[in-house]
Amino acid sequence: MNRIRWVAKAFSVILLFIGSLNAWASCPQVPMQDLSSADAFASDDNLPFRFPLDEMDQLTERVPATFCTSANRVFGPHDKYHAAEDYHLPAGTAVYAMADGTVSFSRRMGGYGWLTIVDHPQANLYSLYGHLSPSRWNIRSGTAVEKGQLLGYLGDSDENGGSAEQPLVTHLHFGIRAGQRSDYPGKGKWRWQAGWIQPCPADLGWLPPSTIIVNQTIPAGGFPEPSSNFFEKWKAEIILSGVYVLCVAFMLVFELKKNRSIVLIIGGGVLLLVGWLFRTKGMKTGSLILVMAALYAVLGIYKLIRNINAKRAAKTH
Repeated sequence: MNRIRWVAKAFSVILLFIGSLNAWASCPQVPMQDLSSADAFASDDNLPFRFPLDEMDQLTERVPATFCTSANRVFGPHDKYHAAEDYHLPAGTAVYAMADGTVSFSRRMGGYGWLTIVDHPQANLYSLYGHLSPSRWNIRSGTAVEKGQLLGYLGDSDENGGSAEQPLVTHLHFGIRAGQRSDYPGKGKWRWQAGWIQPCPADLGWLPPSTIIVNQTIPAGGFPEPSSNFFEKWKAEIILSGVYVLCVAFMLVFELKKNRSIVLIIGGGVLLLVGWLFRTKGMKTGSLILVMAALYAVLGIYKLIRNINAKRAAKTH
């Protein structure tokens, strides 16, 4: 019996190993292209793209994470893949826009430190620049930029997504994706700010940055977005936001029946905070929750004033 158990365990390990190899083979690591021409790309105004850093030949000896680098490979189908390229340079290094475009996002973002995203509609791409410095200058959202325009600076190890207790090696996390940031949700595997993800990044529209820039070619009509089912792409955000919206609607009906105006006002404040958090996370449904928060607060104030007037009228009789 014990021998059978050991054989079964060995067979399971072999299956996991084979599954691991298959998962990795289905998403091969893409080598970083030769960066020796980076300065030439930056100085030639006739080229559409440039690398986001100067002096790329001065990368540190640390091997950066390339596109589709695999992590936790031993766990087979639970591998995660790098949806960008990492460039290791000192804190304070200037970071530039890879092409003309408009800054669609520029603010703090959790493990990214300061995160900046630029939409490039002429190529149907957006570029993502993570681990910038929150304490140094950063460009504002909504700013129109030209190729090579300054976006910000690489952050110190304790502010670029790391902390004094858990510092993060200073580097630029540079991603390029087909489509515009608004084409993707803020939650789920299709989220617009992904770094390490379980599906193969190429299947979700992520592209190898150095390959795109070295090729210097824009397809007719721009880079095509990956085909996907609407609900598959947006389901995580829809479900999460739907839960909040349904809870809010239920509370609204309940509180209106109970005629407790203060609770409505407090609920409006809570929803305002939730909506603001959703907006900072780039979730489009944050706007809907902000509208519901305003409705909650307005109804609460209206009922409060009405109750006060009713009490005053009762005292005068």
